[in-house]
Amino acid sequence: MNTAVIDLLLARRSPPIHELAPPAPSSAELDTILKAASRVPDHGQLTPWRFILYRGEARERVGRLLADLAEKREGPLTEARRQQELTRFSRAPLVIGIVSCPRESIKVPQWEMFLSGGMVAMNLIIAANALGYQTNIITNWYSDVEEGRRILGLAPEERVVGFVHIGRHPGGTPDRPRPDVKSLVSDYAGPWEG
Repeated sequence: MNTAVIDLLLARRSPPIHELAPPAPSSAELDTILKAASRVPDHGQLTPWRFILYRGEARERVGRLLADLAEKREGPLTEARRQQELTRFSRAPLVIGIVSCPRESIKVPQWEMFLSGGMVAMNLIIAANALGYQTNIITNWYSDVEEGRRILGLAPEERVVGFVHIGRHPGGTPDRPRPDVKSLVSDYAGPWEG
């Protein structure tokens, strides 16, 4: 029995992105994180997802492009609003985009492929946490906008599963209220009767 894994899962929290500090994972750690992330259920072995790394100066470039897009959509931005967009991808030392890449299949539905990408994201988070990093996953407005997805490097048919922000955190992130699991569980009682 590996109680360390259970302890890690039960203690997992998402610190505020702006509190994530350098360093980013090393090349070897990043390789381990991505390998662990990729070990998910994938019906038909379609690999219907991929990763985009946003690091270094690319984080600032994405911010400038998103600020320009926000201004195009909203009109002139206040300085605070512009700063919010400029720093979207530069608050943490590394951001990993998990992208859903639908594949043609007569056996595997698109929603199942998207769920596989969600499992990739969760494995990525757990692997980074196991190596001592903290994470926070978001999507945000630009994930639902065609031009936003293009700016972020996605092809027209691809969708954002999430952007995982990774860095070090001193700890002390307060836990949020968690659901009462007992209220979410039932034994099968037959077909739904409405």
